Amino acid sequence: MSRNMLYLVIGGLAVVTMILGYQFYLERQKTSGVEISIGDRGISIEKK
Repeated sequence: MSRNMLYLVIGGLAVVTMILGYQFYLERQKTSGVEISIGDRGISIEKK
């Protein structure tokens, strides 16, 4: 395998790792718990 091809593979793996890490980060940032809202229809309680 040529050196340029090796650099390309390593670069591709690095990009995939960064994308997966970012997706994992976004998933962890989602809020969880209970959402309570008051609107026209009264009180609404939703589990997230």
